[in-house]
Amino acid sequence: MSKKGSELVSNRRAMHDYEILETFEAGIVLQGTEIKSLRDHGGSLQDAYVKVIKNELWLVGCQISHYKFGNIHNHEEKRDRKLLMHKREIYRFKVATQEKGLTIIPLGMYLKQGIVKVRIATAKGKKSFDKRSTIKERDEKRQMQRAVKQFV
Repeated sequence: MSKKGSELVSNRRAMHDYEILETFEAGIVLQGTEIKSLRDHGGSLQDAYVKVIKNELWLVGCQISHYKFGNIHNHEEKRDRKLLMHKREIYRFKVATQEKGLTIIPLGMYLKQGIVKVRIATAKGKKSFDKRSTIKERDEKRQMQRAVKQFV
């Protein structure tokens, strides 16, 4: 999973709470002050998820803070934002969430050639023992790297 463009907002809890199966790139419909706020890193994807409504993808629960130099026409902080993808990809998401019990979560927002893109993924929720085993594996990996560093 490589970072494309400059990362604006990332969802750090996603890797801890979910098992990521497949990632995709989607466009997003934003207002002018939202883009300016995102360029100042004024956004949060915590508690955000993607929902399929009437064959369209919607980003729900994403917070983009008010633009500090905005006026009375500033955007609403927490509103549903439409994601742009091909119909066949949206259909794949719809089938996956209905049949397999998977969820669609946003992993991050980044700039690609001056346009804001959202990296979304199909994911399966981890149980608490899965989270503990992941933490244990990560700690063991760190200890092994420290041991190798000492002898080199």
